[in-house]
Amino acid sequence: MTYVVPAPEPKSVPVVGQEGRFPINRIFCVGRNYAAHAAEMGGEVDREAPWYFTKSPASFCASGSTVPYPPGTSNYHHEMEMVIAIGSPVFKASVEDAAKAVYGYACGLDMTRRDRQQDGKDNRRPWDLGKDVETSAVIAPITQASAVKELGPKRIHLSVNGVLKQDATLSDMVWSVPEIISHLSGYYHLQPGDLIMTGTPAGVGPVVAGDKITGGIDGLEPISLTLGAAE
Repeated sequence: MTYVVPAPEPKSVPVVGQEGRFPINRIFCVGRNYAAHAAEMGGEVDREAPWYFTKSPASFCASGSTVPYPPGTSNYHHEMEMVIAIGSPVFKASVEDAAKAVYGYACGLDMTRRDRQQDGKDNRRPWDLGKDVETSAVIAPITQASAVKELGPKRIHLSVNGVLKQDATLSDMVWSVPEIISHLSGYYHLQPGDLIMTGTPAGVGPVVAGDKITGGIDGLEPISLTLGAAE
């Protein structure tokens, strides 16, 4: 097949212990999945059902990268998250069956133009300028699910320039991995290559050019990002 303009390069994530990479199809993000984070943002958790926003695959950024401070913001925030990688098709799955679709897990950063997100909230408009930002979906290498033990007790944490900012456990998530997949699969035919960012603990905050962000989840490959000067 030929194209009238150059085709974008497919986005993919390394997999621990594998030569092959995990292709990125879609990126779903769970909002307010930690009660303490919802509170620090001035909101409450919707305990009736999870809710979502999306990032485009073009927003993917490999862990360890150095990227420019993004345009159009003066309040760029870090958000440390666990990422679910979907490995098999799933549609309208029960909670009991949902985990069977998981290929693996990874550390992720949902970088956010907080001021532009607030614009959307204040004016009842979409969050795209705040969330779907170039290089804002930072994802570390994926660890296959078979190598990951119980998720709940695992620590999730993030530091900026060596100073701890976020520190929690995955058991603090309001909606568990099976519950998220089950609910989301009621609205989408989830496919291999889909990624789900599962929300961030409390402690989010601004970063500036020159900052180095590091984070981790017990048993998974760590994540890092360095912010360069604005373009």
